[in-house]
Amino acid sequence: MRIGLLTDGGYPYATGESRLWCDRLVRGLPQHEFDLFALSRSAHQEQQGWVRLPDRVGRVRTAPLWTHGEDPRGARPKGMSGRLATGLGRSYGRRDRRRFTAHVTALVGAVCAGADRGPGAAGGERAADLFTEGLYGLAELATDCGGLHAALRSETTARLVESACRAPGTGRTVHSATVPDYLAFTAELERALRPLSLDWYDESSLGAVDLCHAASGGAAALPGLLAKRFFGVPLLVTEHGVPLRAHYLAAPEAPFSAPVRALLANFHGRMASEVYRQAAVITPGNTHVRRWQERCGADRDKLRTVYPGMEAERFGTVGERGDGGGPDTLVWIGRIEPAKDLIALLHAFAEVRRAEPDARLRIFGAPAQGGEGDAYLVHCRALAAQLFPDEATDAHAAGADPVTFEEIGGPEVPELAEAYAAGGVVVLSSVVEGFPISLVEAMFCGRATVSTDVGAVVEVVGGTGLVVPPRNPRALADACVTLLRDPERRARLGAAARARALELFTVEQNLVAFRGIYLDLVAHSPARWASGTSAEDPPRPFATPPEAHVLGHLPPTPVASGAARLPSWAMAADGAGAGARGAGGGDA
Repeated sequence: MRIGLLTDGGYPYATGESRLWCDRLVRGLPQHEFDLFALSRSAHQEQQGWVRLPDRVGRVRTAPLWTHGEDPRGARPKGMSGRLATGLGRSYGRRDRRRFTAHVTALVGAVCAGADRGPGAAGGERAADLFTEGLYGLAELATDCGGLHAALRSETTARLVESACRAPGTGRTVHSATVPDYLAFTAELERALRPLSLDWYDESSLGAVDLCHAASGGAAALPGLLAKRFFGVPLLVTEHGVPLRAHYLAAPEAPFSAPVRALLANFHGRMASEVYRQAAVITPGNTHVRRWQERCGADRDKLRTVYPGMEAERFGTVGERGDGGGPDTLVWIGRIEPAKDLIALLHAFAEVRRAEPDARLRIFGAPAQGGEGDAYLVHCRALAAQLFPDEATDAHAAGADPVTFEEIGGPEVPELAEAYAAGGVVVLSSVVEGFPISLVEAMFCGRATVSTDVGAVVEVVGGTGLVVPPRNPRALADACVTLLRDPERRARLGAAARARALELFTVEQNLVAFRGIYLDLVAHSPARWASGTSAEDPPRPFATPPEAHVLGHLPPTPVASGAARLPSWAMAADGAGAGARGAGGGDA
């Protein structure tokens, strides 16, 4: 079958989220063909290029979620799709202006109706109906008349937002919004709805796929909603993080006032509810994400937890070695940023040193991108120097530092697996965490772990490691000392951790799960007729039917659930090329 893979700020770009997971999925399911529909987040991301795509990727369509004026590097958005580009300055006629006003009024009215009451109780069914009415009405207007960019950024939209915020029934926070708040929310609303203006919604693009698979929620799932509405294409949504949760976590640092944050939170909640309502199947990456999805209205019958697959072979040598690592060494590996709470780890290690004077702490990582990560690393180094001055045996010897900050790739630790092998206990000290990748890698390496109880940590670790409350250096220190003093327990926990990781978190189990979900979804979806065939002809449920891959006579009619199309190998044999790459308007 032909899968439309929808991504946001990741695959096929060389930088971004979920790129490795998407690449493994595409390469690991050779029986299917994939069309990629990718949204980029910045000019810098586009300049980094793409990963090398396998032959089974047919068409790549790209579009930016940024414009020239928004990107600080000032590069021109090379992925701008045709209809989005031509619609940036389009003006509507009187009838279309009325349509636009009615749809925006419905959408922002639903967003404002319960912006102070959270995603689960935001105005009831009536507000949800208004939101979907406005959302799909704007999508149809964009299809009929061109892009919505200029209209959504106009004074008309700002005035509609003002009216909705001042309407009876809005909460105190939203009611206190001022003109700068209206303008800020209008700009964010336009950015979030930018996928509505793309030229992907025709029978040769999203209408030609058998299944849309959104690799994340939010903007990536929006084209999937329209593909289902316009063409009846079933939608599968995979989330390793929920956009609403990400908004709440970023809110204190975001340059928005309280009214704008409340409006954006309710918008993300409304959008998530609609995505979950329309999706045929939702696959959260862990139970922590699943709970957030249920809070946003996801039906439990649609939810199937599928853990992200990771390459166990990369850590096989260390895991099978069974040496236990440095018996007196704690290891921390990750991206250095405030959410990882290295400050608490350093204070905890001071307690560990009082109990075990020979203990060492090796911190492997680089600062997170941006000035905040660099500043946090400087602060951590200064605290470590204050808590652990160099220890010298005499006045003429160089002091040994019990805490080291290192980066992977040097002569001592050339690879990531060797960093895990350097310690007997791997520590995670975060106060905020989604799916803890470093813990899974440590488990593949057969290492005992001490972790804080955040995100999906307990779900991942199970009973194979020690878990303590976050922001509690004393509890973190006690757990580390317990394992440092008990090598037999470390060995048992490490062996159990490796067995658990090999059972639950490998690439193979991830591929098996999605292989079954794909077939199950299409098997239960109504068959659609190929373009150009009559209603009396039998339906063709797949864009590329199984018999097309058998050598010999091809099916009499090219197969498509929306457009005529030959399989890629047949096109190559005829000298027509191996796919639809190279087309203009954002195709690759």
